[in-house]
Amino acid sequence: MDNLETFIENFNAAVDFQEPVTITADTKLESLPEWDSLAALGVIVMFDLEYGKTITGEHLAKAVTIQDLHQLLG
Repeated sequence: MDNLETFIENFNAAVDFQEPVTITADTKLESLPEWDSLAALGVIVMFDLEYGKTITGEHLAKAVTIQDLHQLLG
């Protein structure tokens, strides 16, 4: 499993925010300015391509923070 710092870098690349956003393990997904269905799709693709792991919209709906997403790698 990637460490959290690397995971956050991959998350930032997958979501591709228009403006830089500071993200930590405790960042709530809903607080991100561009967290929408397109961003969620980017995260689903990231899990598949970067980690070989399949997640669904249900997984994302249950995740509240970046840490919650990172734990899906386990």
